[in-house]
Order: sequence, then C-alpha cells, then structure tokens
Amino acid sequence: MKTATTTLIAIALLGAVGAGSYWLGARSQQPPAGTPVAGAGPVPAATAASGGPRRLLYYRNPMGLADTSPTPKKDPMGMDYIPVYEGEDESAAGGATGLPGQVRISTEKIQKLGVRTEAAAMRLLGRAVRAAGRIEPDERRVFAVTAKFEGYVERLHVNATGQPVAKGQPLFEAYSPELVAAQREYAIAMQGLEAMKDAGPEAQASMRQLADSSLARLRNWDLSPSQVTALMKSGQPQRTISFPSPVSGIVSEKKALQGMRFMPGEMLYQVTDLSSVWVVADLSEQDIGLIRSGAKARVTTTAYPNEAFDGRITYIYPTMKAETRSVPVRVEMANPAQKLKPAMFAQVEVSVGGKAPVLTVPDSALIDSGTRRIVLVQLQEGRFEPREVEIGARGENHVEILKGVRAGEQVVVAANFLIDAESNLKAVLGGLGSHAGPGSPAPGALPAASGTAAAPAPGRLPAPASAAAAAPAAVGHRADGTVEGVDPQAGTLSLNHGPVPTLKWPAMTMEFKAANVALLKGLKPGQAVRFEFVERQPGEYVVTAIAAITATPGAAAAPHSSH
Repeated sequence: MKTATTTLIAIALLGAVGAGSYWLGARSQQPPAGTPVAGAGPVPAATAASGGPRRLLYYRNPMGLADTSPTPKKDPMGMDYIPVYEGEDESAAGGATGLPGQVRISTEKIQKLGVRTEAAAMRLLGRAVRAAGRIEPDERRVFAVTAKFEGYVERLHVNATGQPVAKGQPLFEAYSPELVAAQREYAIAMQGLEAMKDAGPEAQASMRQLADSSLARLRNWDLSPSQVTALMKSGQPQRTISFPSPVSGIVSEKKALQGMRFMPGEMLYQVTDLSSVWVVADLSEQDIGLIRSGAKARVTTTAYPNEAFDGRITYIYPTMKAETRSVPVRVEMANPAQKLKPAMFAQVEVSVGGKAPVLTVPDSALIDSGTRRIVLVQLQEGRFEPREVEIGARGENHVEILKGVRAGEQVVVAANFLIDAESNLKAVLGGLGSHAGPGSPAPGALPAASGTAAAPAPGRLPAPASAAAAAPAAVGHRADGTVEGVDPQAGTLSLNHGPVPTLKWPAMTMEFKAANVALLKGLKPGQAVRFEFVERQPGEYVVTAIAAITATPGAAAAPHSSH
C-alpha cells in the first residue's frame, strides 16, 4: 500500500513539471509585441521600451524600394511589408530619409561620393564681358605730309618706312619753279616798298599791298616762319624748301622718292604718333546692353600674355555688323613704350555687375531640369533637403537666389548628380507639391542610398529584375547581369545584362561607367550581379549601385550590339 502511494505521488510531480515546461516553451516562442507574423501581416501597433504605445506611420517595402503602404501588404515575392513607427531610426531599417521631403545618406557614402558644400552668401554679383579686338592707331594722331604746289623731290632726309622722327625734323627737300617765282615776287615787292618810302601815301599803300599778297602766298604754301624771316632779311629766294615732320612718331607710310615729281595735294609721307592707341573690339549683341561709355577695360595680347594693359571705353559705335551680330566698341589706352603695335590681336575684358550685394550660391549648386530649379540644402551631417528656388542674375561663377535659400545655409556644390542618383531625388521632389495616396510612396520615403543592394530576408531568393517593374518609377533603372570585364583605371565595367523593363531594353552586353571607383572593388568576370544605373547624359549610362547575387540571373542573354 505504501509503495502504491509513493508511485502515485511521483506521477503527479512529473505531470506538473511537464505542464510547466510546456507553458514556458510556448511563452518563449511568442513573438514580441509589434513584430509581424509570417502569413498574418504585421502588427499595426507597438509598445516602446518604456511601455507607452507608438504611432504607426506606414509600411515600407522589405527590399528597400520606393514603395510604401498605409495598410499591411506583401510584395510580389510574398514578403511582408515592414512597419515604421514614429521616432524609429529609419536608417537602421534601411530608410534613406528622416523627415518627409528630406534625403538622408550615410557619412561613409558622403565621403565616397565626394560631397562638398558651401554657404549661401551675400556678394557683388559681377562677371566679365569678353570680346576679341585689334590694335589700331589713334586716328587723331595720324598726319599726312603733302605739298600745295607742283615740284620735285630734291633730297630725302628720311628714306625708310617705320623710321622714328621727332617733331620739326626735316623729312625731305623739294624744288618748285612756282615757289622760286613767288619768292622773287616777294623780294621785288619789298625792294619796291623800300624805294618808294619817299613817295606819296597812295603809292606806298599799293606797294605794301603787293608785298603782303606775296608774303601770304608763300605762307599758304607752308613756308615756315623761319624761312620767311630769312627771305625777308636776305632778299634772296631759296632754290629748295624743307618739309618738317608735324609730330613725333614713326613714318607709317612713305611715297616720296629721290627726284620724283609730285603734284599739289599728293601725300608724300604719313607720320603716326603711337604714344596712344585704340583697341576696336567686336562686342556680342547680347552683351552690348551691359556696357557703358567710360567703363574701365583690361586688355591682353598674344604677344604679352602675362601683361595686362588698362584702358577705358570711350565710344560705342552706332552700327552693328550683320554678319557677326556684333557691335564695335573703342577702347583708348596709353602706349608709352610702344609695345602695342597696330594690327595686333587683343582680348578685351570689361567687368560688369550690380552695385549692391545680393544672395548668391555657386552655379554648380543649381540643378536645372528646364521647368524647375532645385538646390540641395544640408540641414545637418548626412541630411539634405531639396528646395525649389527662384534665380535672378547670373555672374561669372555664382547665381543670384531670389527665393528658397537663406544666407548662411550650406548648399551642395559637388556631387549633386550622384546624390540625385543615389537617393532617387525625383521621388522626393514629386512629393513637394502632392500628397501620397494609398499604395503610393510616403513623402520623403526613398530607397536606401547605398552602394550595395538591400539584403533579402533569410531563406528567400533576391527579387529578380522583373520585380522592379512593379515598383514606382525612380531615377535609376535596375537589372540583373553577369560581369564581362572591369577596368578600374577608366572606371568602367562591361555587363551582360537581362531585360530592363523601365527602358524597354532587351538583354544585351554593353559598357557602363561607375559613379565611384569603389563600386568596382571585388567584381570579377563571370560574377552574377544585380545593379542600378542612371542616364547621366544622352548615351552615357552610370552604375550607381551594384552587388553580387548567389544565383546566376536567368534573364541574361547572349550579347549583341550595344545600345
């Protein structure tokens, strides 16, 4: 009897222990609150570590695609969408943004892309207007030496073109029978006036009038005062007359020859003063409204590339050249050393711009789509906000901002395009003026900005390239393929890829450029990869993300002519 009682107690104890173990095991297998259960959809609410409820924001795509949903759903591969709660660190969940309308990129990716920022600042928005021109002599300093009577060149004192001369220096001597006769006539008139000094007033007046007429004739023939004075003292006519240089300069043209006969008005010498020259520049029609008479100009020449000459615009011609759609402008400048030679080519630069400082950003910070202009503003390290701006005047390297950016804010001036490609910026921009509907991307919800593909859930194959067609349109295009070749020095790789649904491309082999050389690290020929690329400019395709996949893509086909 005692043995039977002991046996019953042991059986009861074993049953209690087994029930407790079953209860503990069942409790340990229950998922934490807020964790989605496969096949049943995610739990719509969660409890924070402090025990308070957290508000559910939306459900994001498990593969990191730019697709969100306000209600639980599955992707084309049957994977559950992941809930995102208020205050949750989206970077740890694979998100690319923190707040709606913002782009968030890791610090490591920023360094790889070479992102550089600069503060928007107030500055004088000036730029330089440039025009090609030519050196010309000052037309007011060009003198022609001619004779007002017929004669012969008796002797040349200056017999070479380009020879420098001083003012008053004799150029040549000329003989003229008319000149000799006029001198004799004056000498006779003077002798007659001396002989009739005792005659009546009327006779003296007549002879004085004859002498004055002879003297005026000689002066009209350009006899110098010294020559006239010598004739009056000696009373003997000179056989030849000397022609002096009217100005200091160079002989720019010489037609006089020893013994030649010349006619009245014929140019025998041309003397040019090159102490001051002109630069006649052809200014473009679009710049003519910026130029004012009296503006300072900077002139450089091919002969003296490291030396600049200062001048001033003195005249804007009233006519335009129809062939070149340009207007000539005249720049006057000193040429004391006579370095500037007529007919030299010159480059004229005139600084123009506003008189008051305006808010500006570097022109490289502007992303112009043709219909809107965007600037990326850095809010903090790794967080950027795309803003639509209104621009004003453009300068040499900066552009005026009328609206959209404040002074002192940091704007991205380098790698704008790469940030655009890495973070699908167009998805953010699309949410600036519209509200997300059911099944559409939440404002600012973008795929992860990373150089590698999103990791699939354990036990599941990566989504094939065809799944990208079900995702909303983004900046980049996705495809699977096989590496044919890698050239790190040129930053290119050749891929035999499958069809690209977003571009309606068939399978082909073609060469891509890498957005960053680091993307090519570890790639080997024959390796199966999944990649994302963008068209930076017509015909140029750039890979922005690439990662190896375990299975060879069946969509890859035999290579043929590149796209």
